[in-house]
Amino acid sequence: MIEVGEYKIKEGLYYTKEHEWVQVLEDGTVLVGITDYAQKELGDLAYVELPEVGKVVEKGDVLCEVESVKAVSEVYAPVSGEVIEVNEELADSPEKINEDPYEAWIAKIKPKNLEEELKELMDAKAYAEYLKTL
Repeated sequence: MIEVGEYKIKEGLYYTKEHEWVQVLEDGTVLVGITDYAQKELGDLAYVELPEVGKVVEKGDVLCEVESVKAVSEVYAPVSGEVIEVNEELADSPEKINEDPYEAWIAKIKPKNLEEELKELMDAKAYAEYLKTL
């Protein structure tokens, strides 16, 4: 784990400038969630609008929304592909993202252009450097 101030960054994941993370699984699918920075900035989450299974997204499309006491924030698809599973636990317990943002994934995506799109994402060290500029 890398720490930048109060924010934790899990190594081995890929990151976006919009504060989503991507974990590549052995079967080639990816888990997507929001970072520690994102959940701390949002505050206590009250609701996660999960995407529909079967939804096809392009990188940068709105994947879903998360709602906190402070704001409603869009979560963007960090990779293109099809949503093949969602974390149903978040429907009843959105606070799981606040408790452990790197375990509380939002969606599993079957990517269609992973190798190319990963090149455009940051690794943990690059994301840590990016956070220092905010």
